[in-house]
Amino acid sequence: MEVTRILPFRPLCQLIPARLVFPARLTGVSVSLLKATALEVAILAGHLLLYPSGIIQERRSAPALPPLRYAPTPEDMAEGDDEASYLTESATLPGPGTQDAHSTDNTHNTCSARLPAAESKPPVLLLHGFIDNRSVFVLLRRSLAQHGRHHVESLNYSPLTYDIRTAAALLARHVEEICERTGHDRVDIVGHSLGGLIARYYVQCLGGDLRVRTLVSLGTPHSGTTVAPLMDAHPIVRQMRPGSTVIEELSRPAPGCRTHFVSFWSDLDQIMVPLETACIDHPDLIAQNVRVTGVGHLALPVHPAVAAGIRQALDAEEAEGGRTTDAVNGLTVA
Repeated sequence: MEVTRILPFRPLCQLIPARLVFPARLTGVSVSLLKATALEVAILAGHLLLYPSGIIQERRSAPALPPLRYAPTPEDMAEGDDEASYLTESATLPGPGTQDAHSTDNTHNTCSARLPAAESKPPVLLLHGFIDNRSVFVLLRRSLAQHGRHHVESLNYSPLTYDIRTAAALLARHVEEICERTGHDRVDIVGHSLGGLIARYYVQCLGGDLRVRTLVSLGTPHSGTTVAPLMDAHPIVRQMRPGSTVIEELSRPAPGCRTHFVSFWSDLDQIMVPLETACIDHPDLIAQNVRVTGVGHLALPVHPAVAAGIRQALDAEEAEGGRTTDAVNGLTVA
């Protein structure tokens, strides 16, 4: 962001047209910046109130499974059972990998294959940023649920995490658990700030592209950020710097990566220095960069206009083949 020196007040200024002292472009940027800053302060205050509610990892339960829709064979049904009674009993089968408590070797066998998923849309996993927790996604979760995303989860990683690679390995185990529990082969991930970088490392360097259909990042320093140099004492902050080993690993070739990346970046994000570091620029990745105008870093996972853009990105069909470098449409938040 360009910083201009404030002119001292002089009576002569009253005789000079305002448009010559404060050009329209500068005035517009200043007003937008003031609005965005006020919104950031309000969001920060609200988030501090909600933060304690997100410290504990959320409880997870297996989604309800649909009834099995197939006709039984004579071998499936116990002697004396009719088709209707068999289907009724089969509809109460437990989750994947378990056996019916009423099944025996002399009666019908349970399916060894994974049961069909209850939803056609893949689960959504939300990953928070640095020194944060799942409470930052309260509004986004509600928005996704209201628009058909019924299986949304958040993952907390420890604020004492010192290595992006370690956090990515934890994410990998959690994604496998979600797939096993829900019956889906792939998931969607939305990562805010550092969360997006952890998810990208998992996808690119740990084989996560087999499991992640779409990765949406919000204000993520994909090329590293130079903000707050005094925080370099923290190891994970050093890994978010340009030229770090983690950033260097993410710049390496990634041929055949199957995940579709969508990166939302804001022109008023003061955490991303330079601003373009929140864009994905990699020749092997299917990536779309969406510019957001009028909000700051903290507002990205909160603002309803951004939530609508996230829903659109998740609902879009997976890109095939070529790479998209620019967003079809940006978002303007007034």
